[in-house]
Amino acid sequence: MTLRDFSIAFLVCLTWAAHTIVSKLVVSGMEIPPLFYAAVRFGIVALVAAPWLLPCPRPPWRVLVVAFLMGGGGFALFFLGIKHSTPSSSAVVSQLGLPITALLSVLMLGETIRWRRGVGIALTLLGGMLVMWNPGEDFAVSGGLALILGSAFTGSLAAVMMKQIDGVKPLQFQAWVGLASVLPLMLLTTGLETGQLAQATAAGWPFVTAVLFSALVVSLFAHTLYYGLIQKYPANMIAPLIVMNPLLTVALGVLITGDRFDLRTGLGSLIALCGIMIITLRRSHVAFLARSVPGLHRLSIGRKGKRDSLTSPRPGEVERSEGDGVRCPERTLAVTGCGGARRPLP
Repeated sequence: MTLRDFSIAFLVCLTWAAHTIVSKLVVSGMEIPPLFYAAVRFGIVALVAAPWLLPCPRPPWRVLVVAFLMGGGGFALFFLGIKHSTPSSSAVVSQLGLPITALLSVLMLGETIRWRRGVGIALTLLGGMLVMWNPGEDFAVSGGLALILGSAFTGSLAAVMMKQIDGVKPLQFQAWVGLASVLPLMLLTTGLETGQLAQATAAGWPFVTAVLFSALVVSLFAHTLYYGLIQKYPANMIAPLIVMNPLLTVALGVLITGDRFDLRTGLGSLIALCGIMIITLRRSHVAFLARSVPGLHRLSIGRKGKRDSLTSPRPGEVERSEGDGVRCPERTLAVTGCGGARRPLP
């Protein structure tokens, strides 16, 4: 990977992390109703991406279901959850979407999980539950983080269902996400929330700026850059770089929203991220990451002329090796970031 593309991956992760912070400020600081915020966001996405709506992907019913689950459904739960949780803990719990996707692939698609991936899944779930644990309260698990977990599950279910949809381009899918999400969200916010327009008017331009950032910069710009990387590099090599997303979110949460990052949260985050790295990072990925860092690719081990086992894969060496984990009969799932959702390769 070139330094330019690595910088793009970092920019995408930073944008997603900033979106988590902005969402917290919107629903908690500005007191904007979460469902209304989601409805306005996807209304803007639907309008801007409308030129890419056609031709209609097949089958259309599956596209609508997947688009709503990955868009309005998942983000509605995410915005509701982050209102009652911190950005740092939300970012960590959202990472549970990766092992959930793997487990759903086993149940729904008949895929198999090797022992190494099984260990990674177990560690990720353990770390996520430790972060969600709410000692000393009436409920043992944080309600807000339970909604974040529901958002991750929704995105994972959509990712598995989307494996049966072919030929959908990034901007085209975003157009269908907006179309499938805006009407249900408008009905939900009308029936379940009050004072939406009054709160939005009181918030003024900061709310307008936030929702435009969410719709245009995050949904369209960042996702398009991410899909460009996915099309250029193997998805499972991009996945380890996307782990920067929760790390950046934790840092921004501590700096901007004053998140309390105690020993329990730190330990749970470390365990969960170790599990994520076990699931996504393989020997070929270590070589890939080594070549991504300028100067590191010059390191060699062994005598001159001998193959560098860290940075130089053998000619014809395949990315997926025996025992590495989920074996997908069709194509590999990729990480999207944003509320924990996962999406297959376009």
